[in-house]
Amino acid sequence: MPTDDVERFLGALSPAHRDEVRKQPRPQQEKLAAAWETELREDTDLDTLSELSPAAAESEAARRVVEGKDS
Repeated sequence: MPTDDVERFLGALSPAHRDEVRKQPRPQQEKLAAAWETELREDTDLDTLSELSPAAAESEAARRVVEGKDS
């Protein structure tokens, strides 16, 4: 299980988004990973999803961060 925030974030992404993020400089990857952590903590809709499937909640939050969308 990855302990690095960027690696955890990359693991939550779809393959296409993962490739896109890996092409970015490390500081940008770290910024996105931090935004992902914030999304997971602050979005109450993800809390409900997380109870059902933590992996699905992480994936949804990652998608939102990369796509710059809230839903």
